This record gives sequence, structure tokens and C-alpha cells, in this order.
Amino acid sequence: MAQVTASQSIEVNAAPDQVLAALSDYQTVRPAILPPQYLDYSVVEGGAGAGTVAKWTLQATSKRSRNVQASVDQVGSTITETDANSSMITTYQVQPLGTGSKVTTVTTWQGAGGIGGFFEKTFAPKGLGRIQAELLGNLKSHVERG
Repeated sequence: MAQVTASQSIEVNAAPDQVLAALSDYQTVRPAILPPQYLDYSVVEGGAGAGTVAKWTLQATSKRSRNVQASVDQVGSTITETDANSSMITTYQVQPLGTGSKVTTVTTWQGAGGIGGFFEKTFAPKGLGRIQAELLGNLKSHVERG
């Protein structure tokens, strides 16, 4: 089994604390910025930053979906979502960039072995990268319009 990684970044014309506050709001902002591949999203516990537990189904392709139950931790400017149902971990890091912010998300998981693993490592990061890019674009639009 090999580690699979998908990553995207975006520049946002808003202060890092404003962007971080939006990203860590799992109750109101997250459902508003999730792309359509996130199905049945709900907050199980908390709703703001560390201690939040949220669940959803990620419909990566027409044949591939994953039930996620993410426990959220937040240390400084980094939000980490750890899936209880798999090895998947997603981080969001918000850094100052000029008068705005740069947001980077990285998702990693242990992929399958063999030929299936080869195809997963080759194609899954591209597909997930498109989903991540849409989520970050929605975040940018949400934060910049205030």
C-alpha cells in the first residue's frame, strides 16, 4: 500500500484570521462552500474548530464513494480532519500572503496495493484535486464577498 496525496492552494483577499474563522465554522460556512460531491453533510458534535465531529459521503466518482466521519483538531493556523473510517487525513493551512492569505489543503491516505493501487495513485489525486479546488474557490468567494 502506498500513500496517496492530493493538494491544492488558493490566494484569498482576506486576513488569515477571517479565512481561518470561516474554515473552522463547520455549522454554517462549511455546508455553504462544499462542492456537490459532498453528500449528506452533518455536524455530529461541536461545530466550530477543534472538537468538532462532522460526517459526509464523498462521492469522488460515479462508482467510488467514501463515508467520512471527521474529527477536527486546530492548532494555530492549521485545521486537521482525521477520518475515523479510513486512513484519510485532510489539513487546511492558512498563511499570510501580502494583505491577504494563502490557503493550502492536503489530503493523504493509504492507497490500495497492486495494479488497483497504481491506478488509484495515478488518477485519484487529480480527481480529488478538482474537488479541493472547487471547495477552495467557494471559500474564496464566500470570504471575499463578506
